[in-house]
Amino acid sequence: MANALRSIKDLKGRTAGVCVSGGLDSRTICCVLKDAGVNVVAFSANVGQPDEKDINDIAKRMAPCGVETHIVDVTAQMADICFETVKCQAMYDGGYWNSTGIARAVTVKALLPEMKKAGCDVLVHGATGRGNDQMRFERYTNVLDPDFGVYAPWRDAELLETFPGRTEQVAFLAKRGIEAFVGTKKKYSTDANLAGLSHEAEDLESMETSMRIVKPTMGVWPEDAPDEIEKTVLHFDKGRCTAINGKVMTPYEVMTLANKIGGRNGIGMKHALENRIIGTKSRGVYEAPGMEVLSRGLQYLYEEVMDRRSTKLFGELSKFVADQIYDGRWYDPATRAARAAIQVWADKATGDVSLGLYKGNIFFESLSGCEASIYNEADSSMEASDGLNPNSSQGFAEIQSVEAKMLAKSGQIAAD
Repeated sequence: MANALRSIKDLKGRTAGVCVSGGLDSRTICCVLKDAGVNVVAFSANVGQPDEKDINDIAKRMAPCGVETHIVDVTAQMADICFETVKCQAMYDGGYWNSTGIARAVTVKALLPEMKKAGCDVLVHGATGRGNDQMRFERYTNVLDPDFGVYAPWRDAELLETFPGRTEQVAFLAKRGIEAFVGTKKKYSTDANLAGLSHEAEDLESMETSMRIVKPTMGVWPEDAPDEIEKTVLHFDKGRCTAINGKVMTPYEVMTLANKIGGRNGIGMKHALENRIIGTKSRGVYEAPGMEVLSRGLQYLYEEVMDRRSTKLFGELSKFVADQIYDGRWYDPATRAARAAIQVWADKATGDVSLGLYKGNIFFESLSGCEASIYNEADSSMEASDGLNPNSSQGFAEIQSVEAKMLAKSGQIAAD
């Protein structure tokens, strides 16, 4: 395809929008591209990353490379996709929130128009050839703007030979007067956004290394959480949390507060040995306190409004959406169809859910205000009540017995 760029030579004379974080890789890529005769404009998305004290520091770190850096605020869009992901209860392998996959859908959609305004016709990303992000960056570029080019420096054989490691990158930048300190070997790498943080690589690649080498950024490990249960009331309106503890807030404010509440109580630390898009296994440690708190509250509402078959179908659709997010297919028609189906149940998920948070645990406290509830205390009671007449079950049991006895008499039951 015309927009599949495999070599840096293919970019000469073109204007490339480089996705940057301000780190060693970003600075190296921008300088290498400029040396190759490429017009470079840098872009970074403010996805609400909690490990970045000042998002404008990215532009300052990129300045010595002689490139203009545009910071695009997508915090509102991030909060919205967090809400939609929670609505779908879309957790990936091992039951964790794929915060990085969520963010890529928002990032590419927001950056492409800004890149075009700056005259760019190529998106450059720093994802490696062994991970998932390369596929996400490129698929989202392809589906959102099929004519826009994509270039992955760390799949370019020439660049891989020149920069086999971080040491070579540091030396390269040093010759240009750009200080880049590698420091001691990191225990792991981190990718952060409003939805949560993913930690992987380095020491975490060994299955003999405990997940507890990770120092939480958004909260604490359970043993460091308070010794008292913190009660939190979430109000949901059609599957979206609109208020916490009686205070109505925007989605971004809800996510920010939910992250703080969940984080300080040690909520949302997950471990996963996940199945990557490219067929390999990857180990990660994830923090997503806010997503976990909001999801659990909504789960209790769903339980109140869903019948048995709805619950089964919802589970299948939820897993499907999680896989689509992971594979970089948020905007695909199949994903939209699954989300539309889930909205049928979400439309009934309105009410107040009270949770108790304690050292990594979430307890159900109470649920009220759900007009679409199909739970009837009288029907479920073990005591005498005006609910379901126990005698009515006799006929149902007898009907069930017909099939059971015939299967047994025909020799089709194996009790071993």
